[in-house]
Amino acid sequence: MTLKTESRTRFKILQGILPIRLHQIPGEIVAGITLAALAIPEVMGYTKIAGTPVITGLYTMLLPLGMFAVFGASRHLVVGADSATAAMLSVGLAGLAHAGSPDYVALAGILSLIVAAFLMIARIFQLGFLANFLSRTVLVGFLTGIGIQVAVGQIPGMLGLTVTGHNTIDRLVETWQQSAHVQPYALGMSAGVLVVVIALKRLSKRIPGVLITVALAIAVTWTFNLESKGVAVIGHIPGGIPKIGLPAVTLTWSIFQKLLPIAFGMFIVILAQSAATARAYADRHDEHFDQDTDLIGLGMANIGAALSGTFIVNGSPTKTQMVDSAGATSQLSQVAAALTVLLVLIFLTEPLSYMPEAVLCAVVFLIGIELVDIEGMKQILTERPWEFWVALITALIVVFWGVEQSILMAVLLSLIFHTRHGYHPKNTVMIMTDTGKWRSLPVSHPGQVLPGLMIYRFNHSMYYANSTQLSKEIQWLVKGAEPELKWFCIDCVAVDDIDFSAAKTLHGLKSFLGEQNIRLVFASASADVKKELNRSGLSQPADKDVYAAFIDDVVNNYIQNS
Repeated sequence: MTLKTESRTRFKILQGILPIRLHQIPGEIVAGITLAALAIPEVMGYTKIAGTPVITGLYTMLLPLGMFAVFGASRHLVVGADSATAAMLSVGLAGLAHAGSPDYVALAGILSLIVAAFLMIARIFQLGFLANFLSRTVLVGFLTGIGIQVAVGQIPGMLGLTVTGHNTIDRLVETWQQSAHVQPYALGMSAGVLVVVIALKRLSKRIPGVLITVALAIAVTWTFNLESKGVAVIGHIPGGIPKIGLPAVTLTWSIFQKLLPIAFGMFIVILAQSAATARAYADRHDEHFDQDTDLIGLGMANIGAALSGTFIVNGSPTKTQMVDSAGATSQLSQVAAALTVLLVLIFLTEPLSYMPEAVLCAVVFLIGIELVDIEGMKQILTERPWEFWVALITALIVVFWGVEQSILMAVLLSLIFHTRHGYHPKNTVMIMTDTGKWRSLPVSHPGQVLPGLMIYRFNHSMYYANSTQLSKEIQWLVKGAEPELKWFCIDCVAVDDIDFSAAKTLHGLKSFLGEQNIRLVFASASADVKKELNRSGLSQPADKDVYAAFIDDVVNNYIQNS
């Protein structure tokens, strides 16, 4: 039975929920409770990365989760705290306010509002496609660098040490200098968390190892009063729902200028990661994916974060996998998760206050390690060695320079990588075998279809970066042709655009060929490419047989005119 059967297109704000089927509601509620139980320790850990109070982690699973459920399009994407954006937040706000202070939290809210504005602007101009400008190679390197940075940053806390360094190297150096002051209880608890979680995960990925170890650590700390023995705990967590309102901070123009590039970097990460995650699960369940509508949901979720006193949220691959494994089929499960977290805030914040700091650091350490994609890096190295260096450089920039800079560099590297593919395409010369089938030859070892006819296939759009290669290859082919050519055909089957620079290059080539009494013809040109060639004056209405639908037609025309 369906409560609402109207078209999803009519309910733009409820695409991730409608239609609601009564028989699925119990399963959605169970999936939502499972998500809350597994994600609560995780989001509390993210506050260690972000530098915000622990309670703000739980707030990320209230209003932001509900706002995306209402305004987003994906039925599976879970929006919440994320390690990458949390790390960017921490690095970006360093020096602007003391971590964990009211001003720090307020500035985090301002960042969420700026990111929300970017997301809304992207939706207005339908810029969801920008997510594609971060290549998979760069994303693997970026997340690996984030993972290393996050994991290293938690080592002092796992050892019961306090360090003040902000970058990875400084934290490692300070940790080594204080190694004689390691707190035994902190070290023991951290090691216990790592052993138990890893062992349970190897036993079965469905076992909530983090939840079990956190519950045990809280119980042990409370039972044996370990706080009196020097074990640092989270301490008092305020219960109840968050206060709703705009971030209370004086925002000057100079601070706004510093926040803007950080927010833009976060916007790019959210755009890429959320779109990739939503697309993956839409494909898995053979469902519709509306990337631009999701931008509204993500923007509203970050407005919700700012209004409820928490930090920026993102589409989370880990949480999405949690709820998908639990059998969720719509955003109704996320609504159930938000209600579960609300109950925790009202009734269960006191037990959470006994969680040892070292345990929370160990949980975050594991989150960081999971982001280090060793297998992905190995696969890139094996299949595309050149791309491996792009991924490695991106990771190193994150670790040694910073997250904000790495995002800008990641976009630049992705664009350079894309340009490299088009800058030097692997063009070929087409010949016909004795059996009448077409075969491609490298330009370095060309051949002629018939004496005097050469067909050259350009395997990319023609634009300013590869027009020099186009000119050099054609001139080289013509000068070295034996016997001399009468016709030269450019096969445009892979060409979908010709820019001004390439058109001028073709003009020069036409004159060069004309001086040697060689006719220039085109094959397999699309209607758009023909228009561009005609508009550039490369053919005249009186010209006959300049264009051929297929290279077979070129051969027939050549025979008829010989």
